[in-house]
Amino acid sequence: MPIVVNVDVMLAKRKMQSKELAERLGITPANLSILKTGKAKGVRFDTLEALCKILDCQPGDLLEYVPE
Repeated sequence: MPIVVNVDVMLAKRKMQSKELAERLGITPANLSILKTGKAKGVRFDTLEALCKILDCQPGDLLEYVPE
């Protein structure tokens, strides 16, 4: 898939664990894992906004287009 999800990169930069991020987002660790691995079919804008707020970043820091 040409869209790469870089949530793990931002977690490492912020020295935050996935469990903490899932709790702060109000989602299960399993759903966060689906998002992190790029297996999600989509992401809601309110979830993207919450990710950016919690991780103090821009949407482009989390999502990247890489042509195949």
